[in-house]
Amino acid sequence: MAKQLGYHKIREIFTRFHDADPEPKGELEHVNVYTLVVAVALSAQATDAGVNKATRDLFKIADTPQKMLDLGEEGLIEHIKTIGLFRQKAKNVIKLSRILVKDYGGEVPNSRAALQSLPGVGRKTANVVLNMWWRYPAQAVDTHIFRVGNRTGICPGKNVDAVERAIEDNIPTDFQLHAHHWLILHGRYHCKARKPQCPTCIIRDLCEFEDKTL
Repeated sequence: MAKQLGYHKIREIFTRFHDADPEPKGELEHVNVYTLVVAVALSAQATDAGVNKATRDLFKIADTPQKMLDLGEEGLIEHIKTIGLFRQKAKNVIKLSRILVKDYGGEVPNSRAALQSLPGVGRKTANVVLNMWWRYPAQAVDTHIFRVGNRTGICPGKNVDAVERAIEDNIPTDFQLHAHHWLILHGRYHCKARKPQCPTCIIRDLCEFEDKTL
């Protein structure tokens, strides 16, 4: 774990991220907030590309909780069977859809607690939805952010909760809205797990990672 970087280095890092990509976007395809919830729930232990491939046709016919219930669990499975843990995920999507219809009038609630009360929706999923749909500066810490945060010193922590707090405490507020997307994309395409692309990294000179590749 690298030591926590100071304010000036972090500000310079995120200034570079912003200059390279002012409006970073999440890569999960969705047509409304409900389909975003479903897509994020399906993405656990799966790639965004794999989820997108499975949901393109699904969301054409089931883009509301009621339509998903009309499709049914077996119908949903036919669409998502290429995704890991598809049976359990299908059960959760049907359950959360039923709750949304019964308790929320078919609308997706926008508090973290209400979102986390839905089957298959943990803190990370809730934070993604709050950030991407309602533009709230919630920080969804995945494996990419955990790795980047600890390698670089941007937001080190022993677990995902500690990394989330480090982001909130140390990254300047004007970068908070897009912070988790910049970090995810950096981890996905540059600061990779096995072969980090250090020679072409835009923050190489600011990063605390001792084992940089040449």
